[in-house]
Amino acid sequence: MSTTAIRRGRLTSAQVVQYARDGYVLFHQPVFSPKRFAQLTAIFEEDRARYGDEDLDTIHFRDARLLEFLLADELLDLVEPLVGPGIGLWSSHFITKPPRTGKATPWHEDSAYWQGRISTMIGLCTVWLALDEATPENGSMSVIPGSHIGGGSAYEAVDRDHGIFATQIKPELVNESQAVSFSLQPNECSLHEARIIHGARANTSDKRRAGYTVRYFPTTSKINEDHPDNRDHVLWLARGQDRAGNRYENT
Repeated sequence: MSTTAIRRGRLTSAQVVQYARDGYVLFHQPVFSPKRFAQLTAIFEEDRARYGDEDLDTIHFRDARLLEFLLADELLDLVEPLVGPGIGLWSSHFITKPPRTGKATPWHEDSAYWQGRISTMIGLCTVWLALDEATPENGSMSVIPGSHIGGGSAYEAVDRDHGIFATQIKPELVNESQAVSFSLQPNECSLHEARIIHGARANTSDKRRAGYTVRYFPTTSKINEDHPDNRDHVLWLARGQDRAGNRYENT
């Protein structure tokens, strides 16, 4: 594990230990300067107006301005002690839950949707950057601490009229009494491991909940170029060197 990012003051040693144990950590400090955060939120509002709320996945493929933030030290210094010195950018996604209308996010693991696309899910890290205030009332994320350890869960089909996914982890496999709900101010973030069980309630408040999810992988992991979902998927080398023979847009 690299200690460089810890020395830079982004995460404490205790937070790194917590992430390994629980599969998540909260960063209750500004990720970007006020000026930089204002620039990012302005880009979000422009892209939202142009593409709509439902078409903002891998948005950096279409809006290269976002790479200035996704490849920035402000994020990479958070991720490095969790992922390692070689960091690849996997994806990014603006996610919005409008007031009173946002659907619930059922219990799931990010890793379940990427099976076969990456050689291992170990080390994959999602940064969830709050663009608005995020609270349980407006649909903030909840996690089951420690659930990233072990194998993946079994899934079942669900009605998409009530949730944003077509599948969810079978309810009997999730002990909701262990769930921890997040609260974040704008420009704060959470970081979670790809295998942790997590979800979010519907937005029942009068306030919008918007966030930017950014996903990074260790460059020791091999991306399967033959997988159908990877054929048009573009990678960026965010920091360090590639160790698995992956191809990157910026190298």
